[in-house]
Amino acid sequence: MPLTVHHRHRLTAAAGAALLATAVAGCSGLGRTAVGTIEYETADKHHVMLTSPLVTGCHRTTDPGAVSVVNSTLVDMMMYPTDDCSGDQSIYVPTTTSNIVAPGAGVWRAFSFVH
Repeated sequence: MPLTVHHRHRLTAAAGAALLATAVAGCSGLGRTAVGTIEYETADKHHVMLTSPLVTGCHRTTDPGAVSVVNSTLVDMMMYPTDDCSGDQSIYVPTTTSNIVAPGAGVWRAFSFVH
């Protein structure tokens, strides 16, 4: 039985949807950035600004570490006192907010995004 025009259109639409879903699923984590800027001040008073860093991974701060941060991205972040984004002394910094290190707490050495 030959395919009618209606059946061909349905098959084409289904194939297109499947291809699009596969492409989106395969590329969803590649190159995704935290749109906006992150600004922090280091313990030796240097100002650092990062524009749209990658959402994935652990990002190290500039030595000697950050003492304040402004999260002007569209993604919440975590600040850590360790170089590898580990430990129980992390600080949650929601999007469009800021934070400073508590007196005597040391510096933040890395950050990651909540996604």
